[in-house]
Amino acid sequence: MAASPVVITSRPWGIAPDGSAAQSFTLTNAILELEVLSFGARVTSLIAPDRAGNSADVVLGYAALLPYVDDKAFLGCTVGRYANRLAGGRFELEGTTYQVDVNDGPNTLHGGADGLWHRNWNARVLPDGVEFSIQSRDGDQGFPGTLSVIARYRLSDNQILMDYEATTDQTTVINLTNHAYFNLAGEGSSSILDHELQIEADAYTPIDETAIPLGPLEPVAGTPFDFTTPHTVGDRIHEAHLQLQRGRGYDHNFVLRGEPGQLRPAASATHPATGRRLEVATTEPGVQFYSGNYLDGSTVGKEGAPYLWRSAFCLETQHFPDSPNQPAYPSTVLRPGEPFRSTTVWTLTAE
Repeated sequence: MAASPVVITSRPWGIAPDGSAAQSFTLTNAILELEVLSFGARVTSLIAPDRAGNSADVVLGYAALLPYVDDKAFLGCTVGRYANRLAGGRFELEGTTYQVDVNDGPNTLHGGADGLWHRNWNARVLPDGVEFSIQSRDGDQGFPGTLSVIARYRLSDNQILMDYEATTDQTTVINLTNHAYFNLAGEGSSSILDHELQIEADAYTPIDETAIPLGPLEPVAGTPFDFTTPHTVGDRIHEAHLQLQRGRGYDHNFVLRGEPGQLRPAASATHPATGRRLEVATTEPGVQFYSGNYLDGSTVGKEGAPYLWRSAFCLETQHFPDSPNQPAYPSTVLRPGEPFRSTTVWTLTAE
């Protein structure tokens, strides 16, 4: 059966810091409505129905461009060059040590203070979505190589398909993901602790006091990190577990089952009261589950509601944090002539 037709509209969305015009694109079919923005190649809105057919926006976002420019929470954006953290902002590659921008205590987070998430991307409309592209010069935020990146969003019935591609002219490292914050009760709702979560992972990467992985993988069995069967987010989040204390809740990379490079289930979240369900599939080896521990009500969303502590969650499909400094982790090295490709799929249903 052919997919439901996708209608794409666009509108100007202000002027980016570099003086270029930001543009918003709305993708609509018979089931979902997705809005994406050229600034940060980000998701700004995702409207989905509940079991009664009532639709609500289930991702956090702002009503104007300036809050995204000033945003420190990475709402909805494509993060890179290197998603998640690099210890000390340093790594060694082919005998050279690189120092990149440090913007998270002693570490680099999501590619630095002016990463790809903080740039206005070029946009091209597709029959079923939008393709964003950008070039990051050699030395940008300290990373080697001129990197050309594509982030593609497509809508197919009740699915959002996200494809990332990249090439480099010099050996470098790369880790791309989308940083959407979800609340399946509707953005601006007060908590996600009632959401039921399942993660297809038998192990995770414990962290130190600065959220850098310690190295060895740890089994989730017998810990609050065991989401191999569904648990509500709030079920064990307040347990006296060192890793929960270090993350101020859940903010950890889970090691996904199956073969990296193959599209396979990663995680699912369900809001029992509305029946909305999000399923995440990916080709990536890991997913970062973040329970909104640093939201504090100071951020006001697009409908005027403050985004409160633990009022949203992220499922960031990714390679592992600090992989360039962890030889046992799946490699994030990208060489000339070896294109980077990654796919993540969100499926929205109502039970």
